[in-house]
Amino acid sequence: MQEQLAQLKAEVLEKIAAAQDLKQLNDVRVAYLGKKGPITDLLKGMGKLPQEERPKMGALVNETRAHVQDVLDARKVELEAAALDAQLASETIDVTLPGRTVKVGNHHPLTRIIEEIEDLFIGMGYSVEEGPEVEKDYYNFEALNLPKGHPARDMQDTFYISEEILMRTHTSPVQARTMEKAQGKPIRIICPGKVFRRDNDDATHSHQFNQIEGLVVGEDIAMSDLKGTLDLFAKKMFGEDREIRLRPSYFPFTEPSVEMDISCFKCGGEGCNVCKGTGWIEILGAGMVHPNVLEMAGYDPKKVTGFAFGMGPERIAMLKYGVDDIRHFYTNDVRFLEQFHRAED
Repeated sequence: MQEQLAQLKAEVLEKIAAAQDLKQLNDVRVAYLGKKGPITDLLKGMGKLPQEERPKMGALVNETRAHVQDVLDARKVELEAAALDAQLASETIDVTLPGRTVKVGNHHPLTRIIEEIEDLFIGMGYSVEEGPEVEKDYYNFEALNLPKGHPARDMQDTFYISEEILMRTHTSPVQARTMEKAQGKPIRIICPGKVFRRDNDDATHSHQFNQIEGLVVGEDIAMSDLKGTLDLFAKKMFGEDREIRLRPSYFPFTEPSVEMDISCFKCGGEGCNVCKGTGWIEILGAGMVHPNVLEMAGYDPKKVTGFAFGMGPERIAMLKYGVDDIRHFYTNDVRFLEQFHRAED
């Protein structure tokens, strides 16, 4: 048994020295010191030896086992150090190489337009108000001088959930709710948000789109205040050399009502394909708040007046960025969205 033990010792030490990585070393440990290894078998076979030889052989086997374990531990330290050195060598960073560009997300073009408009009006003292997209017929129509059966309701194809509940067709209900809560106090707000209409989707129409409306109510609010506000808006959004014109129009919730055009930013008013040869581009609708709307919201139309306006961020984005199809904003084509680079602070 002593010769067998010496042979095993020499064999295992040779394999330990030959192990090239931690996996091979662990395989050697399991093969020789594991539960089914030959050194363990020798310990299990001690019972077959004469009584007087057992202490001596037991000590030799345990000594051999301990020595093999020490050599294994030492070799493990060597291999771990070698593995770490190899990893450090392979992961060395060459600081002289040019850096890699890290891609950052872009703001969606509609988000950029909406935030730009919000920032402009917040700077003018307006607050931003929001309301529910699933709205009551009362706030969407009746509180805005559009009672049931009014023919002007046909101008807004509506998604009705029930006779009294609908998907809002504009953000004007937020104006009605805000005036109602104000209880006769002056207000100055803009109302951005999604609206819904039963339009057929094409290059210029969508069943869901965005709208931003503004409302100012207080004493001595005049049409000149509205014109000055819209003139400032046009110059900030489309350039300081833009001019505006107001054309008479009709909206049930304003009186008088106007459509606002801006001078074409492509041709400067001379006429081109963008302005269809007219030199002007229609941007938004506006007007002085109708006395009936003020009265229904709790205001005395003999003491206060107000103006309101509404615009579509999609239309403004299409004009500002030269987009020819509104559907590009909603199809999430990365090739389209990547054209709008992030503006770094």
